[in-house]
Amino acid sequence: MSAEFGWWSRDENGKRFQVRVNVFGGAIEWTRKQGHHSSWEPYGPPTPEDWDILNAEADKRVPRRIIADKTLAVIRRRGA
Repeated sequence: MSAEFGWWSRDENGKRFQVRVNVFGGAIEWTRKQGHHSSWEPYGPPTPEDWDILNAEADKRVPRRIIADKTLAVIRRRGA
């Protein structure tokens, strides 16, 4: 039961950065990267908008069976 989600977002200065969320077991790891040659760094705490995006991305993948129902349950439980 493992899934990876990603999207682009903007910081308070208007600069774009990439958000990546790994769901493995019961853990959710949030990381971010700004710039092509930079490394991934911890991202957090996630905003309510981030949780909304993660839930929307998960909802898109359930009907196509890309993620398991257990993974969706972990996201719902942790995001509440």
